[in-house]
This record gives sequence, C-alpha cells and structure tokens, in this order.
Amino acid sequence: MDFLQDHYTIKNELLLILISVILGLMIGAEREYRNKSAGLRTFILVCFGSCLFTILSIKIGVANPDRLAANIITGIGFLGAGVIFKGDNKIDGITTATTIWATASIGMAVGSGYVYFSLLGTALVLVVLSSLTFLQSFIDNNHKIRDYKIAVTGSADISHCEEMFKKHHLKYAMIKQQYTQENLSVTWRLTGKNIHHEEVIKSLMDDPKITAYQF
Repeated sequence: MDFLQDHYTIKNELLLILISVILGLMIGAEREYRNKSAGLRTFILVCFGSCLFTILSIKIGVANPDRLAANIITGIGFLGAGVIFKGDNKIDGITTATTIWATASIGMAVGSGYVYFSLLGTALVLVVLSSLTFLQSFIDNNHKIRDYKIAVTGSADISHCEEMFKKHHLKYAMIKQQYTQENLSVTWRLTGKNIHHEEVIKSLMDDPKITAYQF
C-alpha cells in the first residue's frame, strides 16, 4: 500500500514539474519573440526550478516548509537584477526582471499543488505582456518623452530651438548646456505626440543653424 502511495506521489510530482516547464515555456516564448535579454530557456528554468525547490521544501522542510521556499525569492532577486541595465534615456530590463519574479511565483504555485492559480497567473502575465502593449503604444504615441542633444551654430541661440519646439507643439525643458569653440550644445527634454517628434526631427535636419542632433 505504501509502495502504491509513493508511486502515485512520484507521478503527481513529475506531472507538476512538467506543468511548470510548459508554463515557463509559454512565458519564455513571448519574451523570446520580443528578443528580450531573458528568453525561452531562462523562463523554463526559472519556473521549473521554483517548482522543484517548492516540492523539496514541502518534502524535507517538515517543521518549516516555508523556509526553503522563501529563499527562492532572494535568489530570483539576484537573477532579476542581472537583466536590468541603463539605456540611453531610461532604465531597461525592468519588465523582464519582474516577469522572472512573477514566473518564479507561478513555479512555486505549481510545486505547492495550486495548478489553477498557476494557470491563472500565467494567463495574466501573458495578457500584461502582450495585450497591454497596445495600450502602452497608445500612451507613447500621445505622450512621448524624449531627450535631444542639439548643437547649434554661433549665429543661433537657445531661443531658436525654443521657437522650433513651440511651432511643433512640444513641451520642452532644458536639461544641460555646453559651449565650446562657438558651438553651443544643449540637451532638451521634449514631451508631446510622437507625430510632433517626427516633425521636429525633420526640421532639425533641414535647419542650417542646427549642426548636429542626437536622441
């Protein structure tokens, strides 16, 4: 009887591990499709590893089964920090790092036997990552914030750039400025619709008083 019970338990645990691999694969496929720093294999291993650690914590941590599982969160924190890096104008990788964290929680839910919670969690993660991209694009198109570094000739001044920004309905704020050998370089933070950003870029390219620009 004990042998049959152990056999059933092993089969059940193997099934949970398989489910964790499948759920990690689903999330990882979405990240891989978007060419993120953490992709398919990373999310499979995060979900599978969290599931296995949770199963082990239940089996060997009889007195304190939550102690080993709690350390999973600490380990995932270090792993998530590895994919966060500073881009030109913003911090990149935060979404991928939080997705790793959420995937670990899904693996823990599977390992604890809460398969329905893990399925719901996976669905919500995929909805947030995929469907809400359209909402993010809508916000970005209507309220885009971008830093420009613009160099002007000695015959132009700051007001020349300000007039150009006003013309294209962009809110502006000066971040810093640098003057060298009759060349004035100013970093601006512009806010407005994406179409207005495209218009101001065209104006920067056609303006003879603008010697260089970067964003």
